[in-house]
Parts: sequence; C-alpha cells; structure tokens
Amino acid sequence: MPTKVSPGTVHSMPADMRAAILANPKIHAAWERCTPLCRNEFICWTTSGKLTETRVQRIAVAKSKLLAGERRPCCWAGCPHREKKKNSD
Repeated sequence: MPTKVSPGTVHSMPADMRAAILANPKIHAAWERCTPLCRNEFICWTTSGKLTETRVQRIAVAKSKLLAGERRPCCWAGCPHREKKKNSD
C-alpha cells in the first residue's frame, strides 16, 4: 500500500485529503499521474470550503473525478494563489 502522496505547487496536502487518496490504490495512482498544477487545483478547491461538510463533500467529489480521469474540479475558476503571468507587451 502506498504511503507517499505528491504535493501541489503552492498548497500543502491536508491530512484528511491525504488519507482519502491513500485509502484507494486507484485514486492514488490517478493522483500521482496528475501534474503538480492539477494536484494544486484539487487541494485548493477542497480546502477553500469553509464548512467541514463542504470539505468532506469536496474530497468525495475529487475522488470521483480522479477515478473518472478528470484533471480539474468542476465549475471553479482555479487557485487564486497561483502567480499570474504578466503581459510582456
């Protein structure tokens, strides 16, 4: 059984999400195939929920999306913590 979960680019892996990923080898394998940016998006989306219930639900949705081969949370603009590229015109 795997014990390592790769991180995102900005955010640290929360313990509850790490446990959920490690609990299922298929989800873990899908997570490890994701890019660091992809992982960051899932982590940020999951942890941005203010209520515990929201976070639990988002972890469940993330697991489902990873199993389905999806690379981003649905209907989310993306991590606001990423540095935006400046226009060099």
